Amino acid sequence: MINVSIIGATGYVGAELIRLLAQHPHANITVAVSKNFAGKTLDEIYANFIPAKTLALTGLDIEAVASHSDYAFLCLPHGQSLAAAPALLAAGLKVIDLSGDFRYDDTDVYEKWYSLPHTAKKENAQAVYGLPEYYKKEIEKTAFTANPGCYTTTSILALAPLLKNGLIKKEGIVIDAKSGVTGAGRKESLAFSYCETAGNFKAYSAVNHRHTSEIEEQLSKLSGSGIKLLFTPHLLPVKRGILATIYAELSHGADEASVAQAYTDAYGDKPFTHVLPQGKLPELKYVVGSNNCMIGYEFSPRTGRIVVVSCTDNLIKGAAGQAIQNFNIMNGLAEATGLPQVAWYL
Repeated sequence: MINVSIIGATGYVGAELIRLLAQHPHANITVAVSKNFAGKTLDEIYANFIPAKTLALTGLDIEAVASHSDYAFLCLPHGQSLAAAPALLAAGLKVIDLSGDFRYDDTDVYEKWYSLPHTAKKENAQAVYGLPEYYKKEIEKTAFTANPGCYTTTSILALAPLLKNGLIKKEGIVIDAKSGVTGAGRKESLAFSYCETAGNFKAYSAVNHRHTSEIEEQLSKLSGSGIKLLFTPHLLPVKRGILATIYAELSHGADEASVAQAYTDAYGDKPFTHVLPQGKLPELKYVVGSNNCMIGYEFSPRTGRIVVVSCTDNLIKGAAGQAIQNFNIMNGLAEATGLPQVAWYL
């Protein structure tokens, strides 16, 4: 068994990570850290864990984590991993960070969009961007994986094959994305309370959401050409799930056959990214409860554009599930080990 620690165990992502790891045949959770609930047990916070092994919640003690585990999953708000990750790496652990702190090749971009100084540039240079569909070989060799988030995973997987193959123009791409409320995390906030979200639907950070920069950096890297795009997120009145509707202008000569081939070449052998036939579009119920990303597309001959719809579960493929997928790769296990491949639907 591989001993693992979860730091930030009582947020929605941390709790989902523990739920999934509890069923993993090669992972043993040894330490669960919670700043707000240290001294309690996990089942006192989340009663769904009552049937599972009692898991004590502790404060963060780097030496204790290092002495009891081989891996640390960081489920912390952005900014906090800048201190925790270097300390854990120095203690000899392998680290999978689920925050945005180490996802950027260019730390200047991070500082601009997060309005924080990046204080761990040495460790940032070691981090591998944890999108297995494109960086599996690098993930296999690393001790430090920066796990992408939900909006970025959903958007990059949809667009990368089209941009890499020159099938869409790089100018004028629009990502119109919607997320369930769990994407905001487990915190007290009027904006995410029941009466503010139930029966409501709203856009936020319409032109300057920080994930814009992460999507642009990765798509520029994967396509070999500088990409600037418009990304607008919305808050859905549902608990979980991401649906991104993406608009792009087709390049000259791009057609149904070339688009279908580009997606097949990119994801035909990938266990969790599935592309539907042209004209069939995914829905949240196709993916929620699974580690899948499902992509569909439709052509608009009248406008010369393509509409791509991409869906994930923000807590699984968009966070905890993808972290486990990376954990599997880092340990030479099959990518799908311990991960759900069929959605709940209902």
